[in-house]
Amino acid sequence: MRVTTLGPAILFAVLLTTGCAVRVSSGYRVYDPYYRDYHVWNDGEVAYYSQWVTENHRENRDFRKLSKADQKQYWDWRHSHTDHK
Repeated sequence: MRVTTLGPAILFAVLLTTGCAVRVSSGYRVYDPYYRDYHVWNDGEVAYYSQWVTENHRENRDFRKLSKADQKQYWDWRHSHTDHK
């Protein structure tokens, strides 16, 4: 039992002292209640969101902090693009 818990602790210590960061490429999931689907908020979704911010002359804020009305406007815009996931 001790061996299995020691491995991750050593790996964490090595990563911490070498300055390496583990990037999670999958991001986090965001539920779209209007279209009843999930989107993974990763680099791809950030690119769409940035495009929406630019096209709609919005302040680039964390999506999760937008009002429900602004989030709905984003989802409407996002789903109007045929390549949405």
